[in-house]
Amino acid sequence: MNRLKDKVALVTGGALGLGRAMAVTMAGEGAKVVVTDLRDADGASAVSEIEKAGSAGRFFHHDVSKEDDWSRVIDETLAQFGQLDVVVNNAGIAQTADVEDATLGDWRKLMSINLDGVFLGTKHGIHGIKKGGRGGSIINLSSIEGLVGDPDLAAYNASKGGVRALSKSAALHCAKTGTGIRVNSVHPGYIWTPMVDKGLGEGKRKALIALHPVGHLGQPEDVAWGVVYLASDESKFVTGSELVIDGGYTAQ
Repeated sequence: MNRLKDKVALVTGGALGLGRAMAVTMAGEGAKVVVTDLRDADGASAVSEIEKAGSAGRFFHHDVSKEDDWSRVIDETLAQFGQLDVVVNNAGIAQTADVEDATLGDWRKLMSINLDGVFLGTKHGIHGIKKGGRGGSIINLSSIEGLVGDPDLAAYNASKGGVRALSKSAALHCAKTGTGIRVNSVHPGYIWTPMVDKGLGEGKRKALIALHPVGHLGQPEDVAWGVVYLASDESKFVTGSELVIDGGYTAQ
């Protein structure tokens, strides 16, 4: 299929994991994909996979917490492909600490990537998409932890809740100023990756699975297909919304 034919998409944190699955899946649907990350070798490998999927790809080294990096990446994307239609603000880090034990330094580091990075990606993404003059889609990765609280994820909860609210504000701004740009947030539950598999013992694995009413964890492709929908014209009436992909976790 070619649900994203003639579109150019940029995915932050696209070298591995969820971001890579998004980038490759969008390429398979016809999008040209720019992957950005701090992992250069993995980023180059992701581009090779995009090309195997039959599309064009580029990798740019990119620290999402730095505004100069954002200006450069948007400019290079426009120079390479002549347009920008989709920005997926996926890059993020995790931190396990409750509100008493979290340090201000750790809080600020997480916020600089998880929230500042999404703010900058939304701001500069709007500027880049507007240059094409045909509208587009900005997709911000939040989490189930942006909808509910966890006693040991104080900073992470705050950052992902901020992404949710920021996306709604940006969606209203874009709608009221007639940009034709839609902004939505995506809220995955626990996703099965090699890192999760390796880091869990059998008991913890079963406990984690039991949190999800469907009886299993999600796969990276489950989130990637949601991103394809929001990137495509199929979602032309969807903005300021939350796409929850969590196996029923937050329905409980």
